Amino acid sequence: MSTPTSHRPVVGPERWLPEITVKGVVLGALLAMLMAAANAYLGLRVGMTVAASIPASAIALGVLRAFRRSNILENNQVQTIASAGASTVSGVIFTVPALVMMGAWSGYDYWPIFLMVCVGGIMGVVFTTPLRRTLIVDAGLTFPEGLATAQVLKTGGVARGEDATTTEKQTQGATSGFGFRLLLEASALGALFRVFEGGFKWIAAEVATTKSLLGGKWLFTADATLQPSLLGIGFIVGPNIGTLMMSGAVIGTILGVPINWLLNEERLMATAGVASGTQWNAIPPEQWGDLATASWKECRRIGIGCMLVGGVWSLLRLLGPIKNGVRASLAAFRAQRSGKGEGAPRTELDTPIHFLAFAAALMTVPMFFAFWTALGEYESKTLICVVLTVLMLGFGFLFASVAGYMAGLVGSSNNPVSGVTMATVVVSSLILLQLMGSDSVAAKVGPAAVIYLAAFICTGACIAGDNLQDLKCGHIVGATGWTQQLCLVIGTIASAAVIPLVLGLLDNAEGIGRKVREGTEPLSAPQASLMKELSTGIFGAGINWNFILFGCALAVVIIAFDTWLERRKASFRTPILGVAVGIYLPFGLSVLIFVGGILSWLVKRKFAPKTEHEHVQLENSGMLLASGLITGEAITSVGIAAVLVAAPAVIPSGHSAFGAWAAFAATVLLVAYLYFRTLGAARRM
Repeated sequence: MSTPTSHRPVVGPERWLPEITVKGVVLGALLAMLMAAANAYLGLRVGMTVAASIPASAIALGVLRAFRRSNILENNQVQTIASAGASTVSGVIFTVPALVMMGAWSGYDYWPIFLMVCVGGIMGVVFTTPLRRTLIVDAGLTFPEGLATAQVLKTGGVARGEDATTTEKQTQGATSGFGFRLLLEASALGALFRVFEGGFKWIAAEVATTKSLLGGKWLFTADATLQPSLLGIGFIVGPNIGTLMMSGAVIGTILGVPINWLLNEERLMATAGVASGTQWNAIPPEQWGDLATASWKECRRIGIGCMLVGGVWSLLRLLGPIKNGVRASLAAFRAQRSGKGEGAPRTELDTPIHFLAFAAALMTVPMFFAFWTALGEYESKTLICVVLTVLMLGFGFLFASVAGYMAGLVGSSNNPVSGVTMATVVVSSLILLQLMGSDSVAAKVGPAAVIYLAAFICTGACIAGDNLQDLKCGHIVGATGWTQQLCLVIGTIASAAVIPLVLGLLDNAEGIGRKVREGTEPLSAPQASLMKELSTGIFGAGINWNFILFGCALAVVIIAFDTWLERRKASFRTPILGVAVGIYLPFGLSVLIFVGGILSWLVKRKFAPKTEHEHVQLENSGMLLASGLITGEAITSVGIAAVLVAAPAVIPSGHSAFGAWAAFAATVLLVAYLYFRTLGAARRM
């Protein structure tokens, strides 16, 4: 859906309402910290994060209605600040844990992570601000989360300030209060499930089985993770992505594990510590589990190949549109500088380009010294630091532009940021390998420097997509461009203040990519594990390229099929990143995501929206409830982690005997709740 240049915003450019207020900034900063903590847990557990704009809008509407004076533009700035927290944390959790896994860091130190978030986030805003008009107005991109957030604000917020009638204010206030209650209600359920599962251990959310079939020739393994957050993610991403993730899980686990066992039996037995020549009927069940795990760890590398090709494909497809966008933006800035652009309406006032240039130059200083620290004792590190800084400016702008454009097409939650970051890791590793070699010092500090670069670029790309989503929302409601860009910087700094603390807490309690405590499953941090494997492998630690190359070939086939579907204008598409994530993640994480996607499809069929208003009602209701399940579980998980660190004896070490059945029953109830509650809420909103 395009937005024409003659579009009339909710608050016209001739009106000046308070946008950045003390209460709005304080509320937005608190929400940014909250959303950052929730997405940190979610991304480390599942490898996916969700946009926070809609739940943040609902909270802003619910809280600010208690004040005598508030308006839609103030509410918009609150969600802008909050959404920055959910976005910046993605760039960190996809990359930084790799530094701990490879031994470059002993733990999650506060100031280095704070610096990465601030520099990467600010650079993401700087890179994409000049593209605002081109991508949002001229290109007519959808920006689905931006549109949905604007609808929430228009439905629940007082758009006209003092001009609104008493009836309008009462209606809007009731709507905003109902949305806020929906979010709190679902959050309470998600939190309750997590308390029973992770606190009291009455629920065992992990259910798994491994069987040797056909006399040991066919190795079957499967599992299911029953958690509200996964159901919520599936409901948000929908049936298309949910089906693709499940398809990837089937390829990587149900098919990949037994085929790999069939072809590489001896190597897998050596990897799992099973003596060569052991008869299959003499292998105990726990060792069959070890063999299945060893086989799956090799098969998941197929997902790496898919992600690499997907990232490169995204770049190639978008080079033309990005080039045109940059050209149009530069022309607009030149016209403004020459005086032809003077008198621009309030809604078209972006941060001046010389401010952006100064901010970019200023950020290169801490960036350079961060690389200097990463390179440690390497002798010629001045040259390498210069090269890395230049790579950050070049790749950073390119990938931020790609992330912004893709956010306009598929939304922030489905943005292939991890794919383009992976391409960064491979390319920069190969460049540094040529410059540094692979001797003992280079092999140690080279991968760490690559991850530093990836962290800056990934954080910038994540905030870039969020920047343009928020600016799309602001374009619809009538916000001032530069105020939103400033609010994104505020949200970035607020989230940076809490992200290192949350990471340290989760690592001490549950372990991030490593086991630190008996009785708890570590957070897998899938993207960070992948970044570590690629960077250290290229620098000489060794990496099996066969599965990666197979993944590359599979990606070409899937992309070709998706291109064919695109030409036929099919409603079902096969974006490669959805399949790649499903292959790389443990099978069990995709099960409930798939169920949630199918559930959202069933809800839509039952409600059968006939008008745009009904469609918005259904989408907003489902988004608020699903986001509540995710947020409640994630925030409670952070709280349980704090208890584990402070008083580990308080929490039992094992689950109850009926934990698996309790998890199944609770999941069925949550599915029924999400289905019927979404339908009921959509009819009421």
